[in-house]
Amino acid sequence: MRSFAFLLTIFVFAAATLAQSNKPNPIIVNMINQVSVKRIEEDIRKLVSFGTRNTNSSQDDPKRGIGAARDWIFNQFKEISISCKGCLKVEKQSFEQQPTANRRILKPTIITNVYAVLPGTTDPNRIYVVSAHYDSMCANPADGECDAPGANDDASGVAAVLEMARIMSLYKFDATIIFLAVAGEEQGLLGSTYFAEQAKRENWNIEAMFTNDIIGGVTTFKDAPDRQNVRVFSEGVPSNETETEAIIRRSVGGENDSPSRQLARFIKETAEIYSPNFGVKMIFRRDRYLRGGDHIPFLERGFPAVRFTEMHEDYNHQHQNVRTENGKFYGDTPEYVDFQYVANVTKINLASLARLALAPAKPKNVVIVTTQLTNDTELRWEASTENDIAGYEIVWRETTEPTWTNSIFVGNVTSYVMKNMSKDNYFFGVRAVDKDGNKSPVSFPRPSGR
Repeated sequence: MRSFAFLLTIFVFAAATLAQSNKPNPIIVNMINQVSVKRIEEDIRKLVSFGTRNTNSSQDDPKRGIGAARDWIFNQFKEISISCKGCLKVEKQSFEQQPTANRRILKPTIITNVYAVLPGTTDPNRIYVVSAHYDSMCANPADGECDAPGANDDASGVAAVLEMARIMSLYKFDATIIFLAVAGEEQGLLGSTYFAEQAKRENWNIEAMFTNDIIGGVTTFKDAPDRQNVRVFSEGVPSNETETEAIIRRSVGGENDSPSRQLARFIKETAEIYSPNFGVKMIFRRDRYLRGGDHIPFLERGFPAVRFTEMHEDYNHQHQNVRTENGKFYGDTPEYVDFQYVANVTKINLASLARLALAPAKPKNVVIVTTQLTNDTELRWEASTENDIAGYEIVWRETTEPTWTNSIFVGNVTSYVMKNMSKDNYFFGVRAVDKDGNKSPVSFPRPSGR
């Protein structure tokens, strides 16, 4: 009876702690209230006005082609930086792509990523990336001449990234945020692969990456019953997992607890706090069938990453030559984009990024002690070096639950024993909490005999 009473007390306290953690941060509320549907629509229509943004299109025509789009995005970032008194470091990252085996690049072609860096104030080496691709295509991905408006795929994502940069640049964050627009996505994730590879070579500490690709909420599905949601795709088994890590994962059942899955859970939690009428539907797979996005090169290099995509896709308005055939219109034009939907997805991105960049880094070297058979669960982790750490939170869930359901704040310690709660029966995790109540994503423990 004493054990039951103890467990009941733990669960009641945990539920109260979880409820308290759901209080919105007024700074983040102020930011998401600034998201403008009008600006998002203007940006999408401007990108469409370049006629095509195919990676093989003109790079020196000031009005048409990918070069015109590239320069416009660069100038938008520059204008945003002027507005925040030079707070952004704006860059073009170019490389020469040789002809590809899939014949989507037929001759040596310059590919340029455009990005803006908002440096963190106290932990600038911790980086969060939010991206979209600014190239577009019609039916033939190598055709640089055909009209490829790409309103949904992916002017919608670029508009979201620009809107986040405009708003978030006026605030200070502990960690660094990179607002990224990549090219060459339609030819095989070329721009994002280059960016991710350079980040890996330079040992950047990218703790999370979001890609926004096809977030326009295509209007042909405006009456769908689950319309007020956006999909967030996250992989389970890490793409860069070693054989040793695979053995450990199989032994503890950790296939649903990769860093990317923790990131998806964090985003869903954020949506529940800041977007009660427009939610996140977690999709526990890396991407859709027969498709791929710019988060994949980051995953392959060990960076946690997820993909945002509208709930329903209309393939008559993706990767199509613009035309009317048998009375039916085909083409990715602005008339099929729901600009309010894009704004809703932007708000969830923004709130999630802000929570990440304001919070401390997630705990490192988290282990679950396995030295002996016991019905208690002991967790240990490395102390944070950040000055504003208030302590740590233990989270747990039933092994069949998709999200963390319980939590308890345990103070500024580096170990804790969950009495009468067997590690065999639950999944546990640890997150860091600062003095303002900001919380990191969860770190999933590995087993340790020491």
